[in-house]
Amino acid sequence: MTANILHITCSARAEESQSTRFSYRIVERLQPAGVTLRDLTWAPLPHVDSAYAHALAGRPPGEHNAPHLDSLARSEQLIAELDAAHAIVIGLPMHNYTIPSCLKAWVDHVLRIGHTFAPSPEGKRGLLRDRPVYIAVASGGFFTGAKANQPDFVTPYLQAALNTMGLRTLHFFALQGLVFGPERVAQAWSEATAALDAVLAPASAAAAIA
Repeated sequence: MTANILHITCSARAEESQSTRFSYRIVERLQPAGVTLRDLTWAPLPHVDSAYAHALAGRPPGEHNAPHLDSLARSEQLIAELDAAHAIVIGLPMHNYTIPSCLKAWVDHVLRIGHTFAPSPEGKRGLLRDRPVYIAVASGGFFTGAKANQPDFVTPYLQAALNTMGLRTLHFFALQGLVFGPERVAQAWSEATAALDAVLAPASAAAAIA
């Protein structure tokens, strides 16, 4: 398939990470022509700082100093990666019910007025074309389904942030209950794989990364 994937990982557990491993499984199943890997743990992005905040404050170009310009250039590079992708794959662990801070930093750099969204009377309007986003979420406990016993701020937050940019075709894959031993880990993989199979069924596979 002639398509490029933006693959984002953000687990400090590296090759031991269930979310990272399953995200690679997704990439393999999509059979992309090219992959841009953005590892937010081993190459972390700076969180929003004074330079970035001032750069976005609407100052005339002539008043931007070097740190301002560096911050804007970083944001524009990340947005260009996102815009060039035909599909996005994200692997993340649930940290204290929500996304890791390194992924939040990425969101803060790409969710940018005038570039990925614009204000309108009805609210924020996404400026990116829609395309599939596949999100593998790993958790020690249960956060969805009949056994759910903890809050889930990952799903609604990513839905809101990605929808704001125009990305609405979201597929979440839960790898949950991972602290309950190898059998539960194997079952979690089986459940997530079945969910992936359903998304990438033969009838829809051709459109999976169109």
